[in-house]
Amino acid sequence: MFNALRKVFPSYNEREIKRYMRKVEEINALEESISRLSDEELRRKTDHFKDRLAKGETLDDLLVEAFAVVREASKRVLGMRHFDVQLIGGMVLHDGRIAEMKTGEGKTLVATLAVYLNALEGKGVHVVTVNDYLAGRDKNEMGKIYEFLGLTVGLNVHGLSNQEKQAAYQADITYGTNNEFGFDYLRDNMVLYKEQIVQRPLHFAIVDEVDSILIDEARTPLIISGMAKKGTDLYYAADRFASRLRADEDYTVDVKANAATLTEKGVEKAEEFFHIENLYDPANMEINHHVQQALKAHTLMKRDVDYVVEDGEVIIVDEFTGRLMHGRRYSDGLHQAIEAKEGLRVQQESMTLATITLQNYFRMYKKLAGMTGTAKTEEEEFKSIYGMDVVVIPTNRPMIRVDAPDVIFKTERAKFRAVVEEIKRRHQTGQPVLVGTISIEISELLSEHLKKLKIPHNVLNAKYHAQEAEIIAKAGQRGAVTIATNMAGRGTDIKLGEGVAELGGLCIIGTERHEARRIDNQLRGRAGRQGDPGFSQFYISMEDDLMRKFGSENMMGMMDRLGFTEDEPIESRMITKAVETAQKRVEATNFDRRRVVLQYDDVMNQQRDIIYSQRREVLFSENVKHIIISMMESHLKHVVGVHCPDELVPEEWDLGALISHLNGTIFQEGDLSEKELKGKEKEEILDFLIARTHEKYERREKEITPEVMREFEKVVLLRSVDSKWMDHIDAMDQLRQGIHLRAYAQTDPLREYQLEGFQMFNEMIRSIEEEVSTYIMKAQVGVSSLVRVAVAEGEAVQPSDGEEKPKKRQPVVRGEKIGRNDPCPCGSGKKYKHCHGAIQQPVENK
Repeated sequence: MFNALRKVFPSYNEREIKRYMRKVEEINALEESISRLSDEELRRKTDHFKDRLAKGETLDDLLVEAFAVVREASKRVLGMRHFDVQLIGGMVLHDGRIAEMKTGEGKTLVATLAVYLNALEGKGVHVVTVNDYLAGRDKNEMGKIYEFLGLTVGLNVHGLSNQEKQAAYQADITYGTNNEFGFDYLRDNMVLYKEQIVQRPLHFAIVDEVDSILIDEARTPLIISGMAKKGTDLYYAADRFASRLRADEDYTVDVKANAATLTEKGVEKAEEFFHIENLYDPANMEINHHVQQALKAHTLMKRDVDYVVEDGEVIIVDEFTGRLMHGRRYSDGLHQAIEAKEGLRVQQESMTLATITLQNYFRMYKKLAGMTGTAKTEEEEFKSIYGMDVVVIPTNRPMIRVDAPDVIFKTERAKFRAVVEEIKRRHQTGQPVLVGTISIEISELLSEHLKKLKIPHNVLNAKYHAQEAEIIAKAGQRGAVTIATNMAGRGTDIKLGEGVAELGGLCIIGTERHEARRIDNQLRGRAGRQGDPGFSQFYISMEDDLMRKFGSENMMGMMDRLGFTEDEPIESRMITKAVETAQKRVEATNFDRRRVVLQYDDVMNQQRDIIYSQRREVLFSENVKHIIISMMESHLKHVVGVHCPDELVPEEWDLGALISHLNGTIFQEGDLSEKELKGKEKEEILDFLIARTHEKYERREKEITPEVMREFEKVVLLRSVDSKWMDHIDAMDQLRQGIHLRAYAQTDPLREYQLEGFQMFNEMIRSIEEEVSTYIMKAQVGVSSLVRVAVAEGEAVQPSDGEEKPKKRQPVVRGEKIGRNDPCPCGSGKKYKHCHGAIQQPVENK
């Protein structure tokens, strides 16, 4: 009955596949005629397509013929012919959607179709992968097709010079990792000269393993940091204190909330240890913060699960992929707390110089597409955040893998005994086994058990990721036993060895259910590629994290009542269903968290867009005089508004204070007098001050020559914007940390964050206007100094391009030396180091 209804009312996905199949038939109809072309004639098709685009045709008009050309080029260069389902996948990508294709269906080859077609526009296509190895592999293999057809291919990986990156981005097609593309965007918006920019405008990106990049890593922002000047002694003291605390007596741990909290007794011990009266006094905020982070480091952060220690460094382990995340650090002092816990040298806390989430970075592309083996379960998130729906592409051959129900044990110990026995049994038959674990710790525990049984095996986890692809590729050979963290080796096919199909194909054993169903599906998808036989089964226990979070007590009680022993398993579709329901709840919770993070980041994103677009306008302008004049006028308008408010009569205006303030920014002592301003209306005062400012500016420009002035203006403006923007990022982050407390006052924290963030942004703009006005009008610039490196220290955050540049003379501020802690001579009331001294302070880079 159900099948009959499906024929009458096919699903949306089936209707889409049928629509794409009509185009596939058109592509197939061209195959014979295209195959008769010589290599040179096939190559000339690229120029032919570009001409048609120039004459007004669209990419959709070219699709059928272009796909046929790519298929033929692939046959000649790689000996690989695109299947019909791969042509469908290529069309899905071209339409800016997500193609869900099972493992082994050839996603890498699918991408070549949409990449070639979109690269014809000459605006650049980015192919985004999860690591440098895959980016290099795909560029080298698939690049042969594009180069055969006359297009250029670049590779963007870590460690390239500016010139190498510029060359990679100028290519028609650029392969690289999500992090590298994102960091390049941030670095491009920190440069002092337009020649240092590497990226072109973001046009079209295809994201491989799109669920990993756009969902799993979505909450981790990309951050470029510099060092903050703080001591490290307090981290060691907090660590000594935390190590003496006792569970339940001094602190409690909430597994669900992933939080540790001091009890009253723990608070008393902290006050005694640090010799303070009240831990929660505002004066002791720093001590309290360090204690909380030390407690978190000791109770919630596990070595070889959340992080590893390698060469004296704490390196984060990606919870989703099991990979080591070199260069990443936990924020808010947690990384330093872990370093103290592990007895390592505590590195200084860092300050954020630039940051963006991957969500907001990828939403800037004009067109975005993705491919993965598992995306349908997260379709709502892809649609609401990125505007991409998911099309499930049929397999080229029918899937015959057997997915057995979960096997459930009472204890973790019993589960692992059963897993080892099952590995031993299948290994004796010669059937290859791939065991999926969720942590490095578990993979090494299983390895120890197998060593005792003298079963040869490979361990594939974040500690050995260099050999990842080689190990995973051999996992399908007869007798192979491979233990891998859940997604290690993702993107590499496992091909069956000789005679393995007759043994039942690759056997997948999962040692625990992951919070996200798609990650379990990724593990299952290792077996059964291209119609191969295969088997998958998960072994879980009532002590697993997922089960403990969602009611394992009830199930444990039921097993006790029914008289189940520790080693007696339950194999039940009902329990498997219950586990999947728990997973759906976790997925929904995680989606909500990511959505909230995005809502808050959208506030910063709007501000970032304004700052970066205006910054870019300055970079590409030969003359920013009009901007400088406008900023000085805006500064004057604000200062006049403050000292001559509309609610007071003119006799009550504080003209003396107005002059005093302006003498600290734009004018010198004696330039203005109260007599000149008295008796004037507010608008007249403003017009008078603007006219005076213009006169002084023109005199100054003549003194130091227009050429030097133009260069000086650009550098001062960019340096000031960067300095204030960094402080603003930090301030917004601090606001974000405590904004949730506003909910207790019956106000919406997000709304409050938006309002206060807008206010803080306006204050930053005013601060930039004042600083730029002061520096432009007061700094004594040597006429002989060209200012191209006026603030060379501002470039400290830039990656070295590998070339030694000759040092040029810098403009100097003449006058007596001002101490860093002295009051700033501009009259702001701030210390010199926090005001105009900050312009000349180098920004240290991590």
